[in-house]
Amino acid sequence: MQFNDEVRQARSDGHAVVALESTIIAHGFPRPDNRALADRLEEAVRDNGAVPATIAVIGGRVCVGLTPGQLDLIADRDDIEKCSLRDLAAVCAQGGHGATTVSATARLAAAAGIKVFATGGIGGVHPGAGESFDVSADLIELGKTSVAVVCAGAKSILDLPATLEVLETYGVPVVGYRCDEFPAFHSRSSGLALRHSGQTPDDLAAIIRAHAGLGLDSGVLICNPPPESVAMPRPELDALVADALRAARADGIQGAALTPYLLAKLNDLSGGRTRVINRALAESNAALGARIAAALSNMN
Repeated sequence: MQFNDEVRQARSDGHAVVALESTIIAHGFPRPDNRALADRLEEAVRDNGAVPATIAVIGGRVCVGLTPGQLDLIADRDDIEKCSLRDLAAVCAQGGHGATTVSATARLAAAAGIKVFATGGIGGVHPGAGESFDVSADLIELGKTSVAVVCAGAKSILDLPATLEVLETYGVPVVGYRCDEFPAFHSRSSGLALRHSGQTPDDLAAIIRAHAGLGLDSGVLICNPPPESVAMPRPELDALVADALRAARADGIQGAALTPYLLAKLNDLSGGRTRVINRALAESNAALGARIAAALSNMN
């Protein structure tokens, strides 16, 4: 595990650090928007009192905190593997380059001693998982890795009630930030109530600290709805998701290809609107993650 100078100094000084994933850079946005987004996410963390630690595999080494040149590499090359937990060992052993998903970033952040990780949205239970067993590794990782994940809920293409049920089974607290409803990534509303919420970063930091103090090994999921200025009304989003799912069935898309297909189809059907929402919520989550990390640092 290799740290850049900024992250190494922050860890030494006990300063707040926020982990960021790299899949959103390598696979989430087209070039050159992806590289500009990487800078905006890191700036959002710095502007709110913490140090950003974007995580990726570079030349077979886990890098926690990327240099500008490494960010360029992740953004520009075509041979960047999408690294979930199952892929990390092979990519490292073969000296490859990999962009980490939510599950891999959470595990590596915890191993690096980073308590807060900000992302866009988590994976979850796919429709029809009773037959396909298509359940994201993100949920399993949240059940056993002690890190706070700041997100805009689970992606809207998923079975959200089933996703919350799995999180409950794994003992993962799902806490809303200034909301009492589970956000649906592109929409602030899902119709699914949350039992716990906080109004300030200090409130959320206190819950995270108490969770760790009780010796509970699972993560804590912090749900930050997408900014109201860009979020999509739930009925409109539901209609787009239904159209995208029908298109996937018609085209025979399934397995690992399904999520990227559906997200691309949603962007097409919405005239690019979902990508605007994705960018805004990622920046909002990075900023909130930094404020939570700073609050935790002050408590400690």
